Amino acid sequence: MDAPLDELLLELHVELHLSSITDPGFIGAVVQREDGSLVLSMPPGRPRLERDCVTRAMLGRMVGVPLGPLPGMYELSEG
Repeated sequence: MDAPLDELLLELHVELHLSSITDPGFIGAVVQREDGSLVLSMPPGRPRLERDCVTRAMLGRMVGVPLGPLPGMYELSEG
């Protein structure tokens, strides 16, 4: 999970999409397809560091890699 983000997305077969959801409370979503590939949707215009941390946290949860907690302003939920 510590590889450069572009490499990590390739390694985990993640398809990245920009979300049309611009609500400040929405930090992104990841969905696993039936074939096991992942689709990551992130809102546009977020700071690079935020995107990197949130992406790694979401992907870590999806693949079962325990990571440290995100800062208190962020919360991951499953639905």
